[in-house]
Amino acid sequence: MYWTLELASYLEDAPWPATKEELVDFGIRTGAPLEVIENLQEIEDDEEQFETIEDIWPDYPSKEDFFFDEDEY
Repeated sequence: MYWTLELASYLEDAPWPATKEELVDFGIRTGAPLEVIENLQEIEDDEEQFETIEDIWPDYPSKEDFFFDEDEY
């Protein structure tokens, strides 16, 4: 299983919190790439509720990870 920023971005609008099956269903309905669906299917715990994308991919960058000043724009 591998994630990139582009692949993970397909789950930004997912109905959090969600189970593995709900996320797979969301990915299919929204036309996410096959890699996203395969990554979700590789998750081992079927019953776990995931609160955010960070629960699936801990390295997902947050707004604090970007070096820009929102007040500047």
